[in-house]
Amino acid sequence: MNRTTRRGVISDWGGVLTPPLIDGILGWLREDAIDVDHYYEVTRPYFDGSLADNPVHALERGEIDTAEFERDLAALLRSTHGGPVEAEGLIHRMFSRFDPVHDMYETLRSARVSGHATALLSNSWGNGYPRERFAATFDTVVISGEVGMRKPEERIYLHTCERLGLAPEECVFIDDLEHNVTTAESLGMTGILHTDVDSTRAELARFLVPKGDNQRQPV
Repeated sequence: MNRTTRRGVISDWGGVLTPPLIDGILGWLREDAIDVDHYYEVTRPYFDGSLADNPVHALERGEIDTAEFERDLAALLRSTHGGPVEAEGLIHRMFSRFDPVHDMYETLRSARVSGHATALLSNSWGNGYPRERFAATFDTVVISGEVGMRKPEERIYLHTCERLGLAPEECVFIDDLEHNVTTAESLGMTGILHTDVDSTRAELARFLVPKGDNQRQPV
């Protein structure tokens, strides 16, 4: 492994810069009094690859309206009190517990300060992001719904590398979903499957070049 080529860090948002996805989703389901088991039953086809025309994929690419998706999803869900699930604002409520993991932000900021290019690469459900944190953390931000591409499509990884002015082989990619990391690695990136801050920080230390060993290129 040639450590001198590891000059860019590309990070996911949900599950990396926030607590685990399952924690945030469970918090929303309980707060909205939605039947948890039924939720996982009706949404399983969205995530197991069984749908040829997947509305989640379309939402992540920005191909369908968020309000339309909210209405369709709310119609599938079942409340624990027998009443309807409110569609309006459903996505906002779903992501309301995705609080920032400050130590991960600090890890990425430290990498940037030491001379490495940084990027956010996130699949969006039309949700809001804490963009006020991004300017100090990332050189570029790629949101799936804003560019019409989604992970794990190869083109969005390559687009992000191009935005950084780096080749895939020069980048480390961090994500909490294994299939997203697998695609990054197939393109030549160094993949880190995120489980916690300490292990990700340790992996980054193995791949990133100490300041002075290699000069960062302009982005």
